[in-house]
Amino acid sequence: MARTDYYSILQVARDASEDDVRSAYRKLARQYHPDVNTAEDAAVRFKEVTEAYEVLSDPQRRQRYDMFGSTDGTAGFGIDDLFNTFFGGEMRRRERGPMRGADLRMQIEIELIDSVRGGERVIKVPRLETCERCDGDGAEPGSTATTCATCSGKGEVRQVQQSVFGRFVNVSACPRCGGAGKTVDKICTRCRGEGRERKERDITLTIPAGIDDGQQLRVAGEGEAGMRGGPSGDLYILIRLTEHARFKREGDDLVHVLRISPAQAALGDELDVPTIEGDHAKIKVPAGAQHGQAVRLRGKGVPHLGAQGRGDQLVYLDVVIPRTLTKEQKIIYQKLHAASGIPDQAEDDRGVFDRIKDAFI
Repeated sequence: MARTDYYSILQVARDASEDDVRSAYRKLARQYHPDVNTAEDAAVRFKEVTEAYEVLSDPQRRQRYDMFGSTDGTAGFGIDDLFNTFFGGEMRRRERGPMRGADLRMQIEIELIDSVRGGERVIKVPRLETCERCDGDGAEPGSTATTCATCSGKGEVRQVQQSVFGRFVNVSACPRCGGAGKTVDKICTRCRGEGRERKERDITLTIPAGIDDGQQLRVAGEGEAGMRGGPSGDLYILIRLTEHARFKREGDDLVHVLRISPAQAALGDELDVPTIEGDHAKIKVPAGAQHGQAVRLRGKGVPHLGAQGRGDQLVYLDVVIPRTLTKEQKIIYQKLHAASGIPDQAEDDRGVFDRIKDAFI
């Protein structure tokens, strides 16, 4: 089979760091998420980048992928490919024995304060669970099990094909017993013999402090139930942050805009500003503050995910020019204009551009 190039999908180099992989995934996940991208292939592309991120963000899976071209420790070209090359057919894999349940993927929205504080949330997960009536074996309680007559209890059937290259044996699950090696005289009336039933389960999800938009949580064993005694799959939760009215997240820093008057900018002031956790902190507006200048409140940002410490709160100053003036204000501004004159136009404009933060106004 053709090898999937996860590095190409995420558009990163093979020696990309974990941060590079995470950054690339967040960018592409936002671009192709079906909620914002209506293109026909958006859902497919979103699934591809998510799968690539799951592999390359896990050190062990990434190492296996780099060595073998897959994540299960097998080479990317196997007997199935050889069979397809010569005969144009497909060699079916054995399905006998326990089978792991499918992984599930969901998306939830959380508030910015939730990413700061962390905590727990109960979510409803629709999934296939082991049938309670038959305990997963697909047989009605009290029914009689007998050895499958088609496969003689082996759970598999073999077909031999002769070719110029020799004999090829195609092994597949028994179509009568489904690989179990036995049949029952009466299948479970609840799950109709599948051994699983669909339910909606409440799962308590732990949200770590510092998690960001586009990141993913893995809840082991909370996917769909396995078959024939196999383990359950995992549950993957994609995190989306809703917009906040007064704060914007940039990495682990929080951005807030504070409006001040020209007089406060010229003379300086000491003001209260809100923080994300609901209290207030004092900042000093320096005399001569410029529009777009930032004042930093250390340790008032988002906790570092999985590490000590937290980011800062950046307070950008928005110098508000009055659109209309009272008669008294007009006189004051006329006197100020006469005293201060016209600003020097020789200043390097690049410094001015660096101070303007229109994105936060």
